[in-house]
Amino acid sequence: MLNPEPYNQLLMQRAFVAGEWCAADSGDTDAVVNPANGDVIGHVPRMGADETTRAIQAAVLAQRAWAACTPAERHTVLKRWHALIVENADALARLMTLEQGKLLSQSRTEVVYGASYIEWFAEEARRAAGDILPHAQGDKRILVMRQPIGVTAAITPWNFPIATVTRKCAPALAAGCAQVLKPAPETPFCALALAKLGEEAGLPAGVFSVVTGDAEAIGGAMMASEDVRLVSFTGSTPVGKLLIEQSAQTVKKLELELGGHAPFIVFDDADLDLAADQLMACKFRNMGQVCIAANKIFVHEDVATSFLDKLKDRIGALTTGPGDEDAFDQGPLINGAAVNKVDRHVRDAAKKGAQVLTGGKAHALGGNFYEPTLLTGITPDMLVTQEETFGPVAPVMTFSSEKALIEQVNDTQVGLASYFFSQDIARVWRVAEALDYGMVGVNSGVLSAAEAPFGGVKQSGLGREGGARGLDAFLEDKYVCLGGLSGDVT
Repeated sequence: MLNPEPYNQLLMQRAFVAGEWCAADSGDTDAVVNPANGDVIGHVPRMGADETTRAIQAAVLAQRAWAACTPAERHTVLKRWHALIVENADALARLMTLEQGKLLSQSRTEVVYGASYIEWFAEEARRAAGDILPHAQGDKRILVMRQPIGVTAAITPWNFPIATVTRKCAPALAAGCAQVLKPAPETPFCALALAKLGEEAGLPAGVFSVVTGDAEAIGGAMMASEDVRLVSFTGSTPVGKLLIEQSAQTVKKLELELGGHAPFIVFDDADLDLAADQLMACKFRNMGQVCIAANKIFVHEDVATSFLDKLKDRIGALTTGPGDEDAFDQGPLINGAAVNKVDRHVRDAAKKGAQVLTGGKAHALGGNFYEPTLLTGITPDMLVTQEETFGPVAPVMTFSSEKALIEQVNDTQVGLASYFFSQDIARVWRVAEALDYGMVGVNSGVLSAAEAPFGGVKQSGLGREGGARGLDAFLEDKYVCLGGLSGDVT
């Protein structure tokens, strides 16, 4: 069981490497800071290439035995892990809010959502079947086995410090792979807490390691290792491109969930109250620090005034404060750099002619807090239309032509998530098929589910996480030709 006060845990200044809770070889540590008040909540080991290599070596040995377990045996361990996460949901949520800043209610939701990936893939492990196929030559058969790819590595971001971890480790472990994880330096404790519960659930030593510390050194060791056969990464497109280059040296498989710039479209026949409510959930969840958050909001000119009034009322009513107090609707951004980026985007838009209907500046609370902001009069030359703001800013522009709008929102090198609202069933099919994005929300601003394939197209990534095909990246097809099958029945 987890101690509800994470700063008293034995985990502090220890990472989980090769089945052991250990310090960095150097003894160095990194501080973890509460973004709501700047307080240091603890320290984690500043590990590097040597510790990562040991974790990989242990994973090689552990993976063989883990792969030899039956799917039912792996299923049992994973189901126990899922149950422990749900049982400790409150403690995990408080831990997440301390190190990431999101509202405690949203942290609780993420814990349960993250656990659902472990439950889902525990079941999928038992359905990873191969095939027996006829051969062109009658005395032969084609047998296709599905076997674990081997040792995998994962690199996860800070904005969803449990869900992005479980989306990667659950399919890997279910398939019979081992995994070495490097969590974001801002939010390492959630990953370490998951490792502790996994240990309690019966994950064998070395099957799952969590290495904290020097991102360049840890990532470099992962990419250079001949033993790591797949790397799963969630983060920026530039870093994803770097990993693609590095993977060429050892011909690794990659699963990449990279940057997005999601359009949110409100057609003239939309249910405006539904659209406004869903935009609030899509844009202002986790203070806008969501890779699939709405970034460019397009409203048909015939309903723009009415929709903006609804949106202004909703945004203006939001309250801001520390995430561990349920009285608030918005918490802090992750750090000062995030605040500066949001403010730079807002000031750039205002300078180029945008109108600030509400918000528009750093919050009176100071620190990492920023006012929820609504902008209108947005034009293509503004930063908010060119980059992910990753903050609580809703930039709204109008449109008149469906065809021209679809061409506009598809004219981008990213394609993670998109959203649109319409009551016209013909338009629903037409637009859903036309949008060049990996995920499309129709009359919904919330997309994620363990049962669904999560991922993007173009420069938003490679592969899919979750869903019925979520195991595919972690399994290799082995073709076995069975010959000598001719002869009469006796």
